[in-house]
Amino acid sequence: MPIRARRARPTTWRSLATAATAALLAALVSPAVAHSAPRESTPVYSYENAIRESVWVDTGLDGDADGRTDRVAVDIVRPREPAQRGRKVPVIMDASPYYSCCGRGNESQKKTYDANGDVVQMPLFYDNYFVPRGYAFVGVDLAGTNRSDGCVDVGGRSDVQSAKAVVDWLNGRAKGYTSRTGADRARAGWTNGRTGMIGKSYDGTIANGVAATGVEGLETIVPIAAISSWYDYYFAEGAPLYDSGPEWLSDYVESPDARARCAAVQQKLVDQAPRTGDWTRLWTERDYVRHADRVKASVFVVHGMQDLNVRTKHFGQWWSALAAHGVERKIWLSQTGHVDPFDFRRGAWVDTLHRWFDHELLGYDNGVDDEPMADIERHPDTWTTSRVWPPRGTDTVRLHPGKGTRAGVGTLGLKTRSGAETFTDDPRLSETDWAAHIDAPTPEKAGFVTPELTRDLRLSGSSEVTVTATPTTSTAHLSAVLVDLGPDTIRDYAASGEGITTLTDRTCWGPSTAGDSSCFKKTAAKNADVDYTVVSRGWADLGNHASATKGVPLTPGRAYTITLDLAATDHVVPKGHRLALIVAGTDKDLIDPPSSTPTLTIDLARTSARVPLVGGTGAFAAATAHSSAVRHPSVLDGVRDPVAPRRVPGAGTR
Repeated sequence: MPIRARRARPTTWRSLATAATAALLAALVSPAVAHSAPRESTPVYSYENAIRESVWVDTGLDGDADGRTDRVAVDIVRPREPAQRGRKVPVIMDASPYYSCCGRGNESQKKTYDANGDVVQMPLFYDNYFVPRGYAFVGVDLAGTNRSDGCVDVGGRSDVQSAKAVVDWLNGRAKGYTSRTGADRARAGWTNGRTGMIGKSYDGTIANGVAATGVEGLETIVPIAAISSWYDYYFAEGAPLYDSGPEWLSDYVESPDARARCAAVQQKLVDQAPRTGDWTRLWTERDYVRHADRVKASVFVVHGMQDLNVRTKHFGQWWSALAAHGVERKIWLSQTGHVDPFDFRRGAWVDTLHRWFDHELLGYDNGVDDEPMADIERHPDTWTTSRVWPPRGTDTVRLHPGKGTRAGVGTLGLKTRSGAETFTDDPRLSETDWAAHIDAPTPEKAGFVTPELTRDLRLSGSSEVTVTATPTTSTAHLSAVLVDLGPDTIRDYAASGEGITTLTDRTCWGPSTAGDSSCFKKTAAKNADVDYTVVSRGWADLGNHASATKGVPLTPGRAYTITLDLAATDHVVPKGHRLALIVAGTDKDLIDPPSSTPTLTIDLARTSARVPLVGGTGAFAAATAHSSAVRHPSVLDGVRDPVAPRRVPGAGTR
């Protein structure tokens, strides 16, 4: 669906850019362009003289059970001149738990304040760049963090309401105060209420959650490496992806005084998020995908295709749900891990984001909605576009594994094959170990490989792998991995920086003040030469074979069938490379080990992969026709280092 085929909203740029409002919009820019409809906001207002103020917005909740409703701190930087002239401005908002505990961005910037308690340094470039262009920037401390009341509930009602209440206040529907405990009211008469939310990781997750409430006045969100369902952050079909639950994360980000008063909320996070991986009502509350039908805002998604913190399943299922409900969408997919686009494509990112907000919040007809929907990084710093995403002509192709001439080294093609393969779970090994030995019989995995491709083959979207397996023990974990076998140079997503290197020189994005610099360290791609590239991966606890919400013990010797969801991606397997499917047990870097290490026998006739290919079955058949079956042993070990240590949303390169 083209970007312009948007969901109907109460106010769109088409209604704004009428003759009746053109004069008002033109008045927001310099006189040089005031006689024609503006296409770009320009820096005509003073950043140094901008109004800096703090407001506490009442959320209507009492998360810390102290007998009064919680107020969240809202730090505001807005241009002085429009208010003096009676003009109202739109808002760009970043609601975050990280403003005091951990910092934001690649340089971990924190908020700083003057003697009056007004913000001096607002992290990131948004205020420096956009305030002179006629926007207000608003930084919200989620409940339980920094200067806010309440408790952190990790994506739940309190977190989401922290930001939704601010959108309501900006539109005159909620109460704001000039202090944390006082009765003096603060009103947002300076804004037109049109709000865009942005943020990476936890921040972008809150943007998703607020959009899923359908709140009026939220016109667009820009979720970067964001979670769409918190269960899928901690578990994959019953298999634990982290060695801790949401209670650890809430303790990590909460202010010291919140930790002291929020023991009951902490205990709820423990009790309702069992390490069994069973779905509970806690996860239902934190599943934003189920409410995609409520989303009225446009959505500009950014995600690293090798993000092993917030896995790409999050954007894949969110994107599909939004598409099903006609939401206006745009997407950038990079080769990085958990990295902000400001740090992997800075100039193009600032320009695109500028035009996106001008279009969505100022109503400018600047053509951004007619541009290709998707930007995709094919090689480090080399980008392609797709008019729509996934591209037209993409179809799901069912690929079947078959036995080869050696145990555990099989074939992958369009025809169903009989037979079985056996492997024994080895929690000491990972996807990189399996892929590096794809052409050798090893006891810990079963690998299935196409012939060398005679044409490029593009995967675009989310895959599934259905496995029928017979375990020897009562518990078993499964991993399924798609791999591009062939030499390439990629971003080194598993190394420190997750695909970027931070340099010493700086670039500046807007005016600075003594307390808030607009200049940030440059970055460059950090690359690795590899002999294979992991394209997509997924995991499951075989005990969840009958239910996505509850696992059961297995009966040794009995066959079970389960479908693993593989993460969304967009990858071209080049001519001369091969596509491989690996089925194995525990991935030591990406999934916590089970209580046993079973041997599993895979029924090949009842095992298959459903892969989204541009051109569908015909493209696969053409790419594998008349191809050499010569095998090429792996020389390199993929990305040099195993996966980086486990991270919380937004940690590392924030």
